[in-house]
Amino acid sequence: MASFPRDRFDDIPGGVDRVGAHRAPGRRGRGWIGFGWAVLATAVLTVAGLFLLSTFDPTFKLPFAQETPTPTPTPTVVETAEPITDPLAVDPEYLGQLTLAVLNGTPTQGLSNTAGDQIAAAGWPNPSRASASNTEEPTTIVYFSNPDDEGIARGIAQLVGASDVQLSDAFPIAAITVVLGEDYVPPAPAG
Repeated sequence: MASFPRDRFDDIPGGVDRVGAHRAPGRRGRGWIGFGWAVLATAVLTVAGLFLLSTFDPTFKLPFAQETPTPTPTPTVVETAEPITDPLAVDPEYLGQLTLAVLNGTPTQGLSNTAGDQIAAAGWPNPSRASASNTEEPTTIVYFSNPDDEGIARGIAQLVGASDVQLSDAFPIAAITVVLGEDYVPPAPAG
């Protein structure tokens, strides 16, 4: 075996417990630094994920975010107009452009069809029919969005037995919207 001359690197000073590439013992508490970075990264990723989820899913609400109240449309009180009960009293061109809707605000199925048929049979334009988002409406109300339609709305309210007529822009689907409540009484069947 070949022998090499001794040099200064062959002598290890006494009292050093080093082995291999280890230079010095690690500092105390150094493991907490890595743990802190991991906690910070987890928190940032969690908040970012919740934020992205809330932007893509409108039904998801952040548990720590304050919910901003949405303003409810307030009905406007207007002077009472005389009810127009006869569709022939309305300008035929205007009547042809008039849109009506009937929303069932009760748990009873089919009431919007019954009331819609009742309105159409009286000579008014055939209304669209659907269920309301709230099926626990106590009273039947007729909403109109144009103050000029108040007389027509009052005539339709008399026809279906609505307890109130209100000017409101809460229902943009039609110029006049009938929301049926628990007090709605369907007409007796003919015969």
